[in-house]
Amino acid sequence: MKAKYLVYTSLCILLAGCAKTPSNIPGENVPSGSGLDGLPSSAILRSVTLTTDKAAYTPGESVTFTVDKSQSMAVRYWHLGTLLSENILQDGTSWTWTPPSEDFRGYYVELVGKNSAGELKTVGSTAVDVSGDWTRFPRYGFLSKFGDMAPSQIRSVVENLKNFHINGLQYYDWMYDHHHPLAGTPEKPDTDWPTIIGDIATKSTVEGYIGTAHEYGIASMFYDLCYGALEWASSDGVDEQWYAFKDKSHSSRDYHPLSAPFRSNIYLVDPGNSGWLDYFSARAGEVYSVYDFDGFHIDQLGNRGRLYRYDGSEINMPEGYGKFIAAMKAAQPSKKLAFNAVSRYGQSAIAAAPSDFLYNEVWTTGYSELETIMQENHKLAPSKNTVLAAYMNYKQKGKFNTASVLLADAVIFALGGSHLELGEHMLCNEYFPDASMEMDADLKKALPAYYDFLTGYENVLRGGAERKKLSVTSSGVKMDEWGPSKGAVNYLSLEQDGKLIVHLLNFSDAAHLDWRDDARTQKEPSQIASFDISIRTTRPVTKVWAASPDIDGGVPREVSFSASGASLTINVPGLKYWTMIVVE
Repeated sequence: MKAKYLVYTSLCILLAGCAKTPSNIPGENVPSGSGLDGLPSSAILRSVTLTTDKAAYTPGESVTFTVDKSQSMAVRYWHLGTLLSENILQDGTSWTWTPPSEDFRGYYVELVGKNSAGELKTVGSTAVDVSGDWTRFPRYGFLSKFGDMAPSQIRSVVENLKNFHINGLQYYDWMYDHHHPLAGTPEKPDTDWPTIIGDIATKSTVEGYIGTAHEYGIASMFYDLCYGALEWASSDGVDEQWYAFKDKSHSSRDYHPLSAPFRSNIYLVDPGNSGWLDYFSARAGEVYSVYDFDGFHIDQLGNRGRLYRYDGSEINMPEGYGKFIAAMKAAQPSKKLAFNAVSRYGQSAIAAAPSDFLYNEVWTTGYSELETIMQENHKLAPSKNTVLAAYMNYKQKGKFNTASVLLADAVIFALGGSHLELGEHMLCNEYFPDASMEMDADLKKALPAYYDFLTGYENVLRGGAERKKLSVTSSGVKMDEWGPSKGAVNYLSLEQDGKLIVHLLNFSDAAHLDWRDDARTQKEPSQIASFDISIRTTRPVTKVWAASPDIDGGVPREVSFSASGASLTINVPGLKYWTMIVVE
């Protein structure tokens, strides 16, 4: 990570208590179902928090649902805009469901109640991901402190991340020395050790996190640099001729300077050096022999300029990245790999190597750059999805700006990515243990619905949809094609498997077009009530449905439309930050 060790502050606030109850539930009237005629009416409908027992499931696994309060309710299971089944729940707060057997599918689960007027209302929702390989639709989180923790503390952190459907975790700076990540030996691993900054990590906490994460269907990735060596690395077998030098005469090693409380500067080796590759493959093997990690999250420090080998030849760093990834995969074929393309540096080589998904640490702050990254990644590796490490309200203190976080997530998710931001706390800069910012009550209430949306609609959000040039207009709302632009609803149009997908992103009240929003001045958009849009298309249309993480917890709703010649008019049920329209 770029300048990853320059920030130091104590970890003090846990991201806790995030409800799965969107702010606008109970919702609008929902369509009646013939199977729900026997649902009793209630004078008072209460919103419920609906959770699943795991973050993700493999095909054939059953899902256990739990609600926080009991009332007369029915459950509906959706795949995209299709209602799969519905039934009235019996008394109690828990039940099971076995999803269809297809792999790599997302589902929405909706709870409805009937009010005293006999109208059905949405009272709760969540999402379910069924994927045999979590890296197909990675929803990545992090862990950053590994001192003594009680099992109940570990479970509380992981359970909270499970409720956001986080399916993979990066164990940031968990290790001993960068060049020798396992403390002790495979035969006798240490029970505790100092990390790079001198904090004490413990074997029991690392093991506790891995085991608890696995219970919840969450993968664990150990973190390290691809080329880091500490000052005493020669005593551990790192050869002087493996290093990266600033000059052709090998008199000055490249290094990342660190001061107390850090234990050492970090010196860089050539990541493609064959001796180093053999050495570090063995070190990674030691880690796997002691800890049940599912893979390796590989980091770099960005473009270091011209660097040279011991013999004076110039190092091609991106080529070395590719060699490093290939060597790690060859040594442990069953383990997953992700490699950080800091500011897109080396992305072509990283994408071509056997990494399992793409990961970008983003340092440019315009919304247009997010699209540039996503388009480049899709072109380089169409089958690999992307995670963006994008640090909101950078290096501030206090509360995150809810408007900037939700708008950034809406854009990242609509573009087909996911956002690394959730761990023991919400991430605010590149030094992951820094918990100097926290979510306010509004963000805690709204954010879970965005992760439900990312999960439940993964097949249209991250299923390989291609950009489609469409003309979208409205007589009542200013519309601009995604650019982005202020003062308008921006529309982003795509096509997948015969479906047209139109994302409506509300920049009507945007103060600026900087996703990071360092000054925390981004404005909350005004709610736009029901309005019509017109799309130019000559295709026959059988169905149109809409969904929004800001409305009814994200569950799909079929919407009215009319066609006349090449014009398709669609009624949009409403727009806050983001509404998705799907034309079938």
